[in-house]
Amino acid sequence: MLIKMVLALADEEKEKALEQEFAMTDIEVERVGHYPDAWQRVVQSCADIIVICEAVFVGPVESGLGLLSVLPEGPATVMLHDDNSTDIQASYIAAGAHSALYSGISEKKLIGALEATIETRRQLMHLEWNDRRKGQKPKLSDFSTSSEVMQLFMSEVQRVAASDSLLLITGETGVGKEHLAKVIHEESARSTGPFVAVNTAALPEQLLESELFGHKRGAFTGATRSRRGAFEQAHGGTIFLDEIGEMPLHLQTKLLRVLQDFEIQPIGAEKSSWVDVRVIAATNRNLEEAVDSGIFRKDLYYRLSVVCLQIPPLRKRKEDIPHLARKFVTHFKHKIGRDVGHISATAMTALADYEWPGNVRELMNVIERSMLLCQTPEIRIEDLPTVFQGALRLQKKEKNELVLPEEWTQSSLVEVMRLVREETEKRYLDIVLAQTKGNIKESARRAGITTRSLYSKMCEYGLKKENYK
Repeated sequence: MLIKMVLALADEEKEKALEQEFAMTDIEVERVGHYPDAWQRVVQSCADIIVICEAVFVGPVESGLGLLSVLPEGPATVMLHDDNSTDIQASYIAAGAHSALYSGISEKKLIGALEATIETRRQLMHLEWNDRRKGQKPKLSDFSTSSEVMQLFMSEVQRVAASDSLLLITGETGVGKEHLAKVIHEESARSTGPFVAVNTAALPEQLLESELFGHKRGAFTGATRSRRGAFEQAHGGTIFLDEIGEMPLHLQTKLLRVLQDFEIQPIGAEKSSWVDVRVIAATNRNLEEAVDSGIFRKDLYYRLSVVCLQIPPLRKRKEDIPHLARKFVTHFKHKIGRDVGHISATAMTALADYEWPGNVRELMNVIERSMLLCQTPEIRIEDLPTVFQGALRLQKKEKNELVLPEEWTQSSLVEVMRLVREETEKRYLDIVLAQTKGNIKESARRAGITTRSLYSKMCEYGLKKENYK
């Protein structure tokens, strides 16, 4: 992440000298001492280090000690004072200043003191970042596989992970695009830096630009203080842009400029800042079709697709389902505190036969749900959602002979036909709703029924629209 230093000094020449000394690739310096509203600019900045002197703030506060009480708690504050007294210095430190320096010290000593403050801040930021990363780190073995198609894919991932190239990850919803991006980050030389993820489809258009590039105070209505964008937060690491295909066209233009020059310009800023980031984008949309439809820029598509990694869907690597299911059982056993450690053979067969429109994420959710409802140390077929049970869970013998559920022999033919119809309807509607992501109008069109009939059947079978988003 970039370190931002705000200078609020009465001596403009000293401000300029410090700006020239510290304006490096990973330090951004802003001078505010010559502005009449310097106090407000400091309070509303998003600085990591604030260097101030009492003379600039005579009006808003009575003293430097009063000033410290109104400044944000997060930044490291360096106070320059006119009284060369150790008692005064001690009072400033006690009031919360990181350091207190006599304003008459030489420029060399002042620079040395600020360098020490910057290094302390940098170490603190690394500690905070490492604290956020505590726990099990994403690794290549998370994608261990018995599937030949997945093995070929992972060999391609290994070849590009260590590079600094821009990557585009494609694949259906739920295949693990963000997790793969985290793995690639951990396998790269940037692993000690931050990993910042932004879902470009989850934010309103008017907020997305600020989320990506940041803004300055007063840039728009409601911008009462400056804000750092995701690109600046990811400095020295990786930024992951999920659902890139949903980005508005005007922001695509700005993103293209960033990818070409790696310079960002926050909303309302007068100058650009250089950032050192690796960009990994992802989408479940066909970007070539989006380009043809005019909703995605062709030049941005070419820039993003230099290296494209397409994750195979789970239905094309069913050999991995037993391994993944057992892995999730172990994970949730500790997370939710349930003494469930196995999956019955019948339940595993049902899991392996399913098409998994929601891919790995859906499998994970099914295992968690089943473990929460399970009343034995083993997940049985009865513990799985109803889509895995009933008439459509018919098992095949070697001679393709169908084996009917034993409980059917206790029912009449009319009752069995009713069960078959209900289970068929429920399974069919579940698949259609999953494919359309809960779009009622489109699901009804595919099913050849009215939306009212579809709603009625969804209520009958307990199918909820929000579960398919």
